[in-house]
Amino acid sequence: MLASVEGKLVPVPFNLNSLYALFPPKYAERLEEKLICTYGFGVKVPILKMKEAKDEELRFLADYIYKNIFYGYTIKQWELTPEELDPSVTGRVPVYISRDDRYFQDTYQAMPKQGYTAMFGRILSHKNIKVLLNTDYREIVREIRFNRMIYTGPIDVYFDYMHGSLPYRSLRFEFLTFDREWQQEVGTLNYPNEYDFTRTTELKHLTGQRLPWTTLIVEYPQAYQPENINFEPYYPIPREENRLRYSLYEKEAAKLGGSVLFAGRLADYKYYNMDQAVARALKLFEEIAHG
Repeated sequence: MLASVEGKLVPVPFNLNSLYALFPPKYAERLEEKLICTYGFGVKVPILKMKEAKDEELRFLADYIYKNIFYGYTIKQWELTPEELDPSVTGRVPVYISRDDRYFQDTYQAMPKQGYTAMFGRILSHKNIKVLLNTDYREIVREIRFNRMIYTGPIDVYFDYMHGSLPYRSLRFEFLTFDREWQQEVGTLNYPNEYDFTRTTELKHLTGQRLPWTTLIVEYPQAYQPENINFEPYYPIPREENRLRYSLYEKEAAKLGGSVLFAGRLADYKYYNMDQAVARALKLFEEIAHG
């Protein structure tokens, strides 16, 4: 992943390669020495922690990164400043004191060979699974016999907003097709300070397809509007007031005695990457199987 910063494309999360891409070599070298001396090589440092550095030049660097990479992107994504969000948000994309340009640095990384659509299609084709589309579960819940229900929708909706609504951020996607083999040099380009979209993704870099044309996905963040069917609740908004409201719903869920199990981004009101979502499902399965 690269980000457009002052007319240059630099690796994000910000690392030592980003440093040399944006600053003169001798100054970058001095900053590198200070970063390694202060934090150690291979360490990931939250940007808000780096802003508190004792060294003046490290504080300058932290302010530069904050202003040019974190602040604008955060405002577009959340319509809130980093300080108004839980520290975990900025902690998700720290400064890497390394030269590893990978966004994810897990030892094992993979995608389904035919994509997630095919994977979930095969899962849902199981003989024990019946899929009903455009159906509110409340319309049929009394007609189906079950011991436990796994609910993955918004937890505030389940309890009819008895403690108020939990806010989300949504996205609008624009698909642009180009009559050329490649449109950008990496899978995802971030635009922290330009345009009203946050990033563009060229999936061919991730899927390995070889085609004479290519499609770009452009992401426009927007507020979630529950009354509008074109809006999906993608991102729980990580703020203390929302966490406290969710905890009220969590207490309501506990009163159900395990007859309804809540899991997923919406039901847990928690941001999950795909690997975390899978891990959450496997953990829930273990709880059901051995509970």
